[in-house]
Amino acid sequence: MAKAPIAGTVKTRLVPPLTYAQAAGVARALLLDQLELLKSFTAADLYVAFTPAHASAVMRDIIAPEYRCFSQQGEGLGARMSNVFDELMAMRYRNVVLMGSDLPALPLSHLERAYEILEARGRCVVLGPSRDGGYYLVGMNRRTPEIFQGMTWSHDRVLAQTLEKLATLKVDSELLPSWFDIDTVDDLRRLQSYLDFSAQNNMKNTLSLLRELGFEKEPGP
Repeated sequence: MAKAPIAGTVKTRLVPPLTYAQAAGVARALLLDQLELLKSFTAADLYVAFTPAHASAVMRDIIAPEYRCFSQQGEGLGARMSNVFDELMAMRYRNVVLMGSDLPALPLSHLERAYEILEARGRCVVLGPSRDGGYYLVGMNRRTPEIFQGMTWSHDRVLAQTLEKLATLKVDSELLPSWFDIDTVDDLRRLQSYLDFSAQNNMKNTLSLLRELGFEKEPGP
């Protein structure tokens, strides 16, 4: 799921110190890196569900031909996620995984594990916890729209409330390793630390932009 990287509409919590154009550049770089990495994930068909609907021309310039794409539908994040599941499951996909586009390039082992869980279990929801108390990934093998209903978003109990809903519904759930998205300047600095020990080839666009923006880590002694 991706928001078109249009200045003034994405990553606005990076402003200031970044400008709106720079913040949109961060969103674009993260999306490009994620799309490039996921092309090597051959265990699933690849889709981009984008918003807003009128940004199709912008997204066509970004999305590689390996991806099919469609616009998100619905008012609010929960409705949009639920509708993406509905659309893909109507195409007779059984195991569907949604992830955000504003993440450092996600280790493919996390995705492999998500699909292993969904394939091996009965009705199940798999969640990737993010460090801010939400989740960066949600997958399911049966429609479970209730987890998106009556939710508020962007707070530190989104994951906890989702797990409570699943327990009430008596739907099995499993957590993946934690990861993080990029919302604040502190997240950008955390990303720089991540790049020290991860394959930097998976983050070429973002790393290049961080250097341009002055976030390059200072050399050690």
